[in-house]
Amino acid sequence: MRRYETTYIIRPNIGEEQFSAIVERTNEIIHNDKGAIINLDRWGMRKLAYEIKKEVQGYYVHVDYAAQGATVDEIERIFRIDDRILRYLTIKVADTIDEATIASEKERIIQLANAPKKEKNDDDDSYDDDDIDDDED
Repeated sequence: MRRYETTYIIRPNIGEEQFSAIVERTNEIIHNDKGAIINLDRWGMRKLAYEIKKEVQGYYVHVDYAAQGATVDEIERIFRIDDRILRYLTIKVADTIDEATIASEKERIIQLANAPKKEKNDDDDSYDDDDIDDDED
């Protein structure tokens, strides 16, 4: 198996049920071909950089998974046919991935999601743009 990442943009006006149906269908294709989903992120509604098929916003979904090349071909074939998909992009992250690596990546992602957020202290050496004095010559 190889490791892939696919990001796809769904039309914004189709409703939550159809968003979920598209995501579930994509996940089923991966699982039916003996693949494994490492991470699935619903980035949500975002403004597009430019108009695509007369849409200015889109619902972004990013999936990190391990699968065969034929699985990617099938996902992209379905995306080309489906008018609800505005754009998609698949990249190959690694040529090979094994079950142990998949499990460790899933665990790492869970740990990152559950890690406490770092709060900004007044003692912190970082600065904001407001800290820069533009009046100096």
